[in-house]
Amino acid sequence: MLRAPWRLALFVLLAIVGTVAASEIVDAIAGRIGGWLGDPLILSGWALVVALLAAHHFCLRRIDKLPWSAAGLGSSAASPRMLAWSALLGAGAIAIPALVLTSLGWLRFDPRPPGSSLAAGAQAFLLLAPFAFYEELMLRGYVLAVLRRSLDWRVAVALTSLVFGLLHLENPGSNMESIAMVILAGVLLGTIVVVTGSLYAATAAHLAWNWMMAGVLHVAVSGIDVPAPDYRLVDAGPDWLTGGQWGPEGGVGAALGMSVGLVYLYVRRARPREEQRDR
Repeated sequence: MLRAPWRLALFVLLAIVGTVAASEIVDAIAGRIGGWLGDPLILSGWALVVALLAAHHFCLRRIDKLPWSAAGLGSSAASPRMLAWSALLGAGAIAIPALVLTSLGWLRFDPRPPGSSLAAGAQAFLLLAPFAFYEELMLRGYVLAVLRRSLDWRVAVALTSLVFGLLHLENPGSNMESIAMVILAGVLLGTIVVVTGSLYAATAAHLAWNWMMAGVLHVAVSGIDVPAPDYRLVDAGPDWLTGGQWGPEGGVGAALGMSVGLVYLYVRRARPREEQRDR
């Protein structure tokens, strides 16, 4: 077996080649078929997912000779109950702080031109789903699995979370605080993978977090503006607390929500397993 750095380098190379090829293919198809595809970004997202799954297949199954479950992608990792509580964890970690800040007057809902919030929410879900899975595959699938076999799991989660944060540096309105919040989000998602053994669970939490902001609160997702028919949640307090242009996920309120999520993972999920092993 290749050493961990070489396996990671091979995966990154395959991921880059695959994603570039997928983007080129989608661009060619979108140019020919046009409106039949609906939003081409949705197809692009799933093409990127396929490219990363192919990289996982080669590295995990051909190089490491391990089952899909080693990267949290086994069939048992997709249990509906696990996905449901992970989605609730992800949604609650941002929704509860946002609503608390709204009740205190530091965020507020402003009216916007009428439209279909339901349709906008459905469109946001279809768009966000493949990209949430893509981001999880990029860092918390094979990469996290290799690092966990070579390093302490805490170090592995910290390293992938740091890279996750740095990948958001080019997002609109990014600053040190918002990137720190993304890194903390990476810690939460990586811990979900470690505790549950499921990359699907982390994807469910990631998607629920993003969809809560875009589809329900009508607020920017990682600094990227989203359609806001009927209403929009706007900043009315200090940026360090509310996130400012970045949206509520870039402020201390979100940090508190994620911290509560991490405590829950330890108390309700991780600690009982540690106690069972001690016995």
